[in-house]
Amino acid sequence: VAVPLPVRALRNRDTVMATPIDTAAAHRYFSAHCFNETWSLLDQTERTEADQREMLGRTLASLWHWRQRADVTPQNLSVGCWQAARVCAVVGLGDLARRYAQESLETAGDDPFYRGYALEALARAEATAGHGDASRQHIAAAHALAPSITDADSRIALLADLATIIL
Repeated sequence: VAVPLPVRALRNRDTVMATPIDTAAAHRYFSAHCFNETWSLLDQTERTEADQREMLGRTLASLWHWRQRADVTPQNLSVGCWQAARVCAVVGLGDLARRYAQESLETAGDDPFYRGYALEALARAEATAGHGDASRQHIAAAHALAPSITDADSRIALLADLATIIL
């Protein structure tokens, strides 16, 4: 079976990687760059279909680059998964949003800020998927954690984000 030319070109690493690069530096750059560029799209009040595809691609690229970093922390992964869940919810992919939100919770550790935002992501994912009761349970759990968040601005941000979940 003949392999199409574009596939052959992608398989030919000698051609694609003619110049060596510092992959650790690339992962550091793209994990943060793609994350921040995703935020620029999330902050837009109106997005085209192309914007939504771009936003989804950027957040998944960011998360992939975070996973390649030797210095990645569980909190980095929790935040990356949270952002992927948020983007999936925004573009209407409730089931995929739930998967990333669950991973955000699994990597959040004991910090109430990270756990609270992981629960916010789960609540938003469930709301997107049409599961109001599950969403309300996660909202209540996040509200219960909020008083444990010592930084007032972080606590206020979580509560404000919880208030934006449409059931």
